[in-house]
Amino acid sequence: MKAVHFGAGNIGRGFVGLLLRQGGYEVVFSDVADALVDAINAVDSYTVHEVGPGGIDHVVTGFRAVNSRTDPAAVAEEVATADVVTTAVGPTVLRFVAPSIVAGLALRSPDAAPLQVMACENAIGATDLLRSEVAAAAGADAETLLARAVFANTAVDRIVPAQPADGGVEVTVEPYFEWAIESGPFGGSLPSIPGAHFVDDLAPYIERKLFTVNTGHAATAYFGARAGIERISDALADPAIAANVSAALEETSAVLVAEHGLDAADLAAYRATILDRFRNPALVDTVQRVGRQPLRKISRHERFVGPAAMAAERGLPTEALVAAVSAALEFDDPADEQSVELQELLRSEEPAAFTARTTGLDPEHPLFPAIRDAVAARRQHLGAA
Repeated sequence: MKAVHFGAGNIGRGFVGLLLRQGGYEVVFSDVADALVDAINAVDSYTVHEVGPGGIDHVVTGFRAVNSRTDPAAVAEEVATADVVTTAVGPTVLRFVAPSIVAGLALRSPDAAPLQVMACENAIGATDLLRSEVAAAAGADAETLLARAVFANTAVDRIVPAQPADGGVEVTVEPYFEWAIESGPFGGSLPSIPGAHFVDDLAPYIERKLFTVNTGHAATAYFGARAGIERISDALADPAIAANVSAALEETSAVLVAEHGLDAADLAAYRATILDRFRNPALVDTVQRVGRQPLRKISRHERFVGPAAMAAERGLPTEALVAAVSAALEFDDPADEQSVELQELLRSEEPAAFTARTTGLDPEHPLFPAIRDAVAARRQHLGAA
């Protein structure tokens, strides 16, 4: 069996690729970074180091890498004969992956089993997005080529911090992981992925993860950055920050109970587990890494505005989530392009225009005034007219 994984970075090697290998697949990593592709092909094995309670080392073998930038034909040939295709590239990059999948499907035998495609991204419906990008890239051939594949949404969760510059292709991760996959598209022929669980309805898993793990992680980063703290674990050691993050997650849990009927006690235990993961001192993670791309993270269907909008529509509390957005508005990292753009927009745009542009909220939405007021407060601090 063979799996092609787009995105040979830390998540690709330390999470998705690892589990695919454990499932018996030969893993072909596809990436555009010349040095990374060369480094992967220069070794016969690499180790995934789990740090923290219960962590062990996993030695990974049976992999290789191809360069989708310099040798797209080779990537297409790999996809054509693969059983599984996965991605960990970021939702905005999926449109650049789609042409390689289209080229592979065009070469694929119509008699072969359907290619099983899963986008493992921090976004709701990422595989649906990838499928639409594949259809767009296929053009007039879309119906024929899409019939040669099945597309299943997933919810993935594992903290993979920034790695040391001299670490080579070794990866350090936390012991915990979760990979939920919708089962319906596979028609009973499930891919072999140890530790993954297949579910009929993925929506509760996706939103539980996004609105707890991603919301909590980013909130910790933004409150920590505001306090001048560098590490995520140190930020949560601050009682005031821990209280702010916990309050935000209590609001998202209330939304999950209302939207999906999830059990409140189970969600409380889940929140506690998540916060314990963030406190892992062996997992060296920074507020700068976790807080990067703030414009994406305050957008309409992301980790703050998404659940806060759902809460506001139901008359549920939103104060703690709005406070997290306020902290995000203060994230000022010259090394992050979105952070720089965020601060420029705050200085140049009126609060209502900024709020509509960045959050995607309609001015008539019940959440809009609170976010607009937070923006106005930040602009006043910046001395904007």
